[in-house]
Amino acid sequence: MQPLPLAFSQINGRSISQLLSKRPPISQIKQIHAQIITQSLASSRLFLIDSLILCYLHSKNLNSARILFDECRPSPPPPTLLWNLMIRAYSKLQYSSEPINLFRRMIAAQGKPDKYTFTFVITSCARQASVVCGQVIHGMAVKSGTLLNLYVDNSLISMYAAFARVDDAYGVFDEMSDQSVFSWTSLVSAYAKNGDMRRAVEVFAKMPARNDVSWTVLISGFVRCGRHTEALRYFHGMFCECKPNEAVLVCALSACANLGSLDQGKWIHSYVDSNCTLESSNIMTALIDMYAKCGSIDCAYRVFDKIPRRDVQNYTSMISGLSIHGLGEEAIRLFQQMLAEKLRPNDITIVGVLNGCSHSGLVQQGSSIFYSMENLWGIVPKIEHYGCYVDLLGRAGYLAKAFGIAKSMPINGDVIVWRALLSACRIHCNVGFAERIINYLEQLDCRSRSGINVLLSNLYASLGKWDKVSLVRKIMGKRNSSRDIGCSWIEVNGAVHEFRVADVLHPQIYEIQEKLSEILKRVVLVGYAADATHVSFDLSEEDREQAVALHSEKLAIAFGLMNTVPGTSIRIMKNLRTCEDCHTLLKAISKVYDREIIVRDRSRFHTFKEGKCSCKDYW
Repeated sequence: MQPLPLAFSQINGRSISQLLSKRPPISQIKQIHAQIITQSLASSRLFLIDSLILCYLHSKNLNSARILFDECRPSPPPPTLLWNLMIRAYSKLQYSSEPINLFRRMIAAQGKPDKYTFTFVITSCARQASVVCGQVIHGMAVKSGTLLNLYVDNSLISMYAAFARVDDAYGVFDEMSDQSVFSWTSLVSAYAKNGDMRRAVEVFAKMPARNDVSWTVLISGFVRCGRHTEALRYFHGMFCECKPNEAVLVCALSACANLGSLDQGKWIHSYVDSNCTLESSNIMTALIDMYAKCGSIDCAYRVFDKIPRRDVQNYTSMISGLSIHGLGEEAIRLFQQMLAEKLRPNDITIVGVLNGCSHSGLVQQGSSIFYSMENLWGIVPKIEHYGCYVDLLGRAGYLAKAFGIAKSMPINGDVIVWRALLSACRIHCNVGFAERIINYLEQLDCRSRSGINVLLSNLYASLGKWDKVSLVRKIMGKRNSSRDIGCSWIEVNGAVHEFRVADVLHPQIYEIQEKLSEILKRVVLVGYAADATHVSFDLSEEDREQAVALHSEKLAIAFGLMNTVPGTSIRIMKNLRTCEDCHTLLKAISKVYDREIIVRDRSRFHTFKEGKCSCKDYW
């Protein structure tokens, strides 16, 4: 402990005040605190207590500051400056309600809040669960006359934006006599968080000046709404005005990951290497995620290996990437390496490793992790964990056990769990068990049925039970159930092309159809035969084969073969699970055309090469 620079006999109120004004280290602050108590200076010289509180706050020792504030400053009431500093200190704790509690105490003690008080407490309200408190304090700010202050107004706009209260945010903005960049940016944020990107763009275009935060708010809004192409367009437009910050680089990489846009992702990686002196954990994690979701797991691993000091986010991203590529054993090895480095997994880490176990049939390892997660790492299983575990058991054929887990969950199941279970029934052609699940779901809330009737309909269709298919589709019609339309995306020369099932809108659709006919003729010679067992309509055999021939990934692969150099890899994204016929066809195409074809469907990656798939037909 560093000693005080003064002898004990020299310690007095004036010398203590001088020492405290120099913001000494915490060891000296505690010694001074002891001297104040020893010499009974607290009651006669309150300014020393105030200075001591300031020093504790400056050294980020909030608990000691709070004890002094509560016990040594009850009367007379603390000055406004001290209230403000305490409220501000607590407002930095994201989920703390103490700023509001202190504000209430301040009002009860006849304290006089100023523009700083309102700014700090309104900022804190934005992090609470209810907007009501913010509205009350808004009213108090109006009555006190501080509403015309720029900082108070900005904090109100930001608070209303956090709750997507667009009209309230605009009301404050519209009454401001002078709006700053922060004011405009907060209004853009309000519209973006409400999902109204049209208005967000309108406000953004009117801004007299913009900074990197303004661009980040708009681009992140597009990413949050799933409009990834527009997010990347604005990202590239940003370079005309300012240099991208870390947050916007992470958003752009997320957009690339969701689009499967490897070329643009590589360009951003190159920019990071050339312009970022310090590659942050967030950017490295986003790069791993981008490469993994764009089908380049080797590049993801190279980024991961380059990180000198890995954290749980880096490991989680790499583990999740390995899992969606069906590399479950490698995901478990990396998980064990993370534990060996004394890093504590989070709930997303566990989802990633369970997902890897599911896609690789590692029942014993997955069961061990699932039943240990709460005891070993303090992670209470969420619906995502139950969904992964039910999927793991179901895929491996343990339908009864998976059903028992789904029924006994301490939280209400949703479509994640029941979809996994019904998918397992389809894989194992167990229609009886699927009907048993449906009968059980009839006793639950109808919302639990959302999205699963399609699976049941497809299962009946695969077994030729057309009367059952018709019955399920009637139920779907009454409940306004909808099924997703199959879509596939492929990136060629930096541009992403979208195809839908039986698409006729693409500019090259006629050439694509001719190419697809050529492909089908060639793959028949190596043993391919159309598998139309899962077509969910009662059609003739010829019409059923025609229906599967027009699936979106078939159109995308034909386009890819037409527009890429022979021998190069083709990467496709699909919003639904790859059907059995497309899976068989892609294996045949990879052999006939000597191409590596990487397909990312709703749940995982398939890498087709030399007539085989990385999933080993287990998906």
